[in-house]
Amino acid sequence: MAAERRVVTVGGKGYSLTSSSVFEVANGLARFDIESSALSRISSSSNSKSATTTKFALSIPNYLSPEEARASVLLLLNKLLLSLSPAAFQLQDILKETSLSPDYTIDNVPNDDMVLLDFPMAAIDGISAILDHRSSALSAVADAVAALSCECLRADASCFNLIDSGDGSSAKDDVAVASDLKVFLNGSKLVNSSKNPVNPAVAKISSAHGSFRESLWWLHSRSRVQLNSSSRACPSGTADAMSPVLLSLAGALWNLGDLSFQRAKLVGSSTSHGDLSSFMMEMLDAKCPRIDSLEKLYMSAQAALSKKDYILFLHEIYGLSDLVRKIVSWEATTAFIFLEGSDLVEKSQVNNGSERAPSSENNAKTDKKGERKKKVILGKGTTALMQFVKNRFLSGASELDLVNTSMVLETCSQNFLLLLDPRDLGFDSLLKKVKEIVESNESRRLPKLPKVSYLCYFFRLAFGFYCF
Repeated sequence: MAAERRVVTVGGKGYSLTSSSVFEVANGLARFDIESSALSRISSSSNSKSATTTKFALSIPNYLSPEEARASVLLLLNKLLLSLSPAAFQLQDILKETSLSPDYTIDNVPNDDMVLLDFPMAAIDGISAILDHRSSALSAVADAVAALSCECLRADASCFNLIDSGDGSSAKDDVAVASDLKVFLNGSKLVNSSKNPVNPAVAKISSAHGSFRESLWWLHSRSRVQLNSSSRACPSGTADAMSPVLLSLAGALWNLGDLSFQRAKLVGSSTSHGDLSSFMMEMLDAKCPRIDSLEKLYMSAQAALSKKDYILFLHEIYGLSDLVRKIVSWEATTAFIFLEGSDLVEKSQVNNGSERAPSSENNAKTDKKGERKKKVILGKGTTALMQFVKNRFLSGASELDLVNTSMVLETCSQNFLLLLDPRDLGFDSLLKKVKEIVESNESRRLPKLPKVSYLCYFFRLAFGFYCF
């Protein structure tokens, strides 16, 4: 039996929209409901509206995805409800449609309310909310996937030894990312085991992911204000104010995706199983989004912004966000295959009959091989994450038949593309697991405060003398 969808109430006093609730309604994960008192207030206020009415042509750009379009209409509906406009009744019916059309006519709109039917502004608010939710979810997952890549590459983890100086000379978000990576890699015997110099795709994780977090904080702060504002004194001014926020997010996404792609290629080419490595590189080249695709979307977003086409500007960033998600999914695929690939390949060979069951004569060699394999110890966080993924992908009825090496890669890539999609029911479980891993180590990684120094500082302030 399917779980009952959550209800998001709009238009009532004490109710407010969030980026998460906009995302859920836009994707059918939650249904919206108008607060009953809001409808009665609209009916009673209709008498004070202008008696002269007109028709309004509502046009939804056909290049918007269903998610973007529904989020935009939801924000327009919420704005009309907060402004007590009777046009909200017709917009309510539009939003209940299974699929939205590009053109609608709203009848009998009071002349006083025509200024409220500003779809471009609603689209800016709605798509910004979608970007806020999607990017926030991507941030945590991208950190976890990067940790898996660090294991595969036996990376030098000293680049994560960042400390927040507290005097403003260090980037707090960079330090926070580095701390989370250390939590994932704590206890690993793979990291720091290579003599190769640290690769830039690893060394830049803290700064790239930290900049992404910083951009998200900026976007979230702006979106939270705009989601429940009933009016705009200067809509074009608000759009101009949002542009630097969104452009910053676009740049951070581009950088994040670029580094994720580089790590995916590095891990894919480092896979020890020969056939697996060649198949992996072929699939990455054929199906993983390319870096030039990221650049193309970023440049398109800039071009739209220069023309003040704000809806297209946000749509291009929306596309950029989805592209980066797919790249991170491929990075996760390559890391998972690297760490579990030999087992999967052996299983596929047994499934298609190309490998015979081991004879008793070879059991000793097999046991020794298994013992050597057990000595590979991942970090506590990455171990928990890998176990979560294996339980989800390779257990019980959910397991897919693995016929050959190509099927192994195809199966894993499809599973990760689904798992890292915020619309998938399993994504929340993944996000909870990542947060659980990080938060379970919060108390242990808190720095010890130098008590004597603080006491001396207190005496200096209170009594004007120093401690020695």
